[in-house]
Amino acid sequence: MINAAMSSARLLGLLALAALLSCSAAEQRRLSPENLLVITAATEETDGFRRFMRTAREFNYTVKILGLGEEWKGGDVARTVGGGQKVRWLKKEILKHSDKDDLVIMFVDSYDVIFTSGPEELLHKFSRLGHRVVFSAEGFCWPDQRLAPKYPVVHTGKRYLNSGGFIGFAQDISAMVQQWKYKDNDDDQLFYTKIYLDKTQRTKFNITLDHRSRIFQNLNGAIDEVVLKFERAKVRVRNVAYDTLPVVIHGNGPTKLQLNYLGNYVPTAWTYENGCSICDDDLLFFNDVPDEEMPLVYIAVFIEHATPFMDEFLDRLTTLNYPIERIRLFIHNNVVYHERHIQRFWERHKSLFPDALLVGPEENLQEDQARNMAIEACKKDPECDYYFSIDSDVALTNPDTLRILIEENKSVIAPMLSKHGKLWSNFWGALSPEGFYARSEDYIEIVQGKRIGLWNVPYITQAYLVRGNLLRSKLSQVSLYVDEEMDVDMVFCRRIRDQGVFMFVSNRDEFGRLVSSANFNTSRLHPDMWQIFDNPVDWKEKYVHENYSKIFEDEKNFVEQPCPDVYWFPAFSDKMCDHLVETMEDNGQWSGGSHKDERLAGGYENVPTVDIHMNQVGFEKEWLKFLKEYIVPVTEKLYPGYYPKAQAIMNFVVRYRPDEQPSLRPHHDSSTFTINIALNNKNHDYEGGGCRFLRYDCKVESPRKGWSFMHPGRLTHYHEGLPTTRGTRYIMVSFVDP
Repeated sequence: MINAAMSSARLLGLLALAALLSCSAAEQRRLSPENLLVITAATEETDGFRRFMRTAREFNYTVKILGLGEEWKGGDVARTVGGGQKVRWLKKEILKHSDKDDLVIMFVDSYDVIFTSGPEELLHKFSRLGHRVVFSAEGFCWPDQRLAPKYPVVHTGKRYLNSGGFIGFAQDISAMVQQWKYKDNDDDQLFYTKIYLDKTQRTKFNITLDHRSRIFQNLNGAIDEVVLKFERAKVRVRNVAYDTLPVVIHGNGPTKLQLNYLGNYVPTAWTYENGCSICDDDLLFFNDVPDEEMPLVYIAVFIEHATPFMDEFLDRLTTLNYPIERIRLFIHNNVVYHERHIQRFWERHKSLFPDALLVGPEENLQEDQARNMAIEACKKDPECDYYFSIDSDVALTNPDTLRILIEENKSVIAPMLSKHGKLWSNFWGALSPEGFYARSEDYIEIVQGKRIGLWNVPYITQAYLVRGNLLRSKLSQVSLYVDEEMDVDMVFCRRIRDQGVFMFVSNRDEFGRLVSSANFNTSRLHPDMWQIFDNPVDWKEKYVHENYSKIFEDEKNFVEQPCPDVYWFPAFSDKMCDHLVETMEDNGQWSGGSHKDERLAGGYENVPTVDIHMNQVGFEKEWLKFLKEYIVPVTEKLYPGYYPKAQAIMNFVVRYRPDEQPSLRPHHDSSTFTINIALNNKNHDYEGGGCRFLRYDCKVESPRKGWSFMHPGRLTHYHEGLPTTRGTRYIMVSFVDP
């Protein structure tokens, strides 16, 4: 009897297991990806919609779009209740599928949603939850907080329903939405909430919420719970509070910017293995387009504060690799000091820009009004294809910038620019709750070029390109700059964000850099000379000889040795020579060339010259920086084994004239080594001159402007200055390491 009972029990157990497996198999068949339909609502193809569809295509979701091309009547859901129009559309659409037993429907928003994984994982997680309908969950009871106590108690996870994403069998969802009998601007979330809170309906449709974000991740109130998880060749979003990997990420409420940040990576937009996988999508190409058919670009230049290297900035406008006849130029200069630079630029290049509009400080036009004037010109011209705004503190050194940005085919895009050696850039990776700067996790690596790509960011400034058709459509009625309470760039970016338009910054190419204006003193004759600390790259480009770097690459051709241990090499640009001479003459405090010299500690000069010291014009600190950055490397190369301290007390410009002081008697310099840079041209500015080293009976009689002599100072190189017979000769002398 016992054996018979055991056999009977075993048989029943096997039958039950077989039935369970049969049900499981049937369930798996029923939940195959072929039986999944994603339904979304969108009235227009916004940037957010295109992002949603890109992630859907990546995982081969079948998507049905409702409302495309229709007028939105569902209210301003970003600020208040509404969204009922989506339910009406769904109510009509789902009738087509209500008789399909095996069909699973997932409804999601589109403008602020991305997929992180495919249908197989989605359906597996849905099946594991064991309910017929699953709504996403969040931590806020919206739109009616009075309903919060009526929600079932949840011991872990989010308690409240969110209607931005739900999944269930077609029959059940159809039965639910057929109850809709309200207005388009009534609230969809309130409608679904009341169904869920009705225990009878909750049981009838077997509804649950995705409390632990297994399928749906709503970001509002949960930003701190979410991190990026970099996997092999893909990126997921991980909820660290519940240790889950949600499939659908929803940037509900005020979390659109956080979704944009996540969307820069998820699911394969940027990975460590492959870099940016979407950067080459939808590019435009103009290789075979004739110049006259290139897009028409309105370039607007804004000079709102005194800025160094203005001549160079303006000249770069003429060297853009873009058909000049397809450019319309607008310049707003609000700085009286820069009128001279504008005038010089205009005299040289006005023939290039016959339609240019120049607005000077005499117009008293405020910055917001000037920016508005410039962009309105593009708005009103149906032929304006792009609007490019550039501020005076942008050194746009890549002549292809305009072409590159246009080819990226984005509505709003900026070239990534930063101050040399600093993390200060022309974009913000995130915003604080108050709308000001906040550092995103990836900001430093983007600025430093360790992550290369196209980045959807909340704030751009100083240089950016905007599509003309965007200005004449979504932005046609928007005031993009005028707001008394905010900076113009913050106003611009907020207005763009409010219209659901993405702003991108690209660091795929080297575009240039930002110029620092903080310590720019326009009271000096040539204030750019003092910028060696704040803007070392711009300073080098302007003031260091163009062949200086070749000293280290091709010493044979760019370093000469006219006398034993006397080296001759390129150091200053012509402009540096001219500016230094003009600065000294403007100062005018030339010494008398006598032995008495109160500028020196002892009050006596053994070998006097007619000169002005660097400290007399406030340039000593900058000069010592030049010695350290540019002379020390040459010294170490030419005098191996000696490591200069780059200390120098005597740094001065000497003036030789036949009727003043034509020459200098033989002497030793009080230095370890001396540099002597010719500041003007022999046989043009003067005749005669040069230097003779007595011990070697060796003369250097044809100094080149901008080239420096370097020779030992004490003991060996006893030398004299040869007579200047006509004109005026200038040299820059420095006694290094005295």
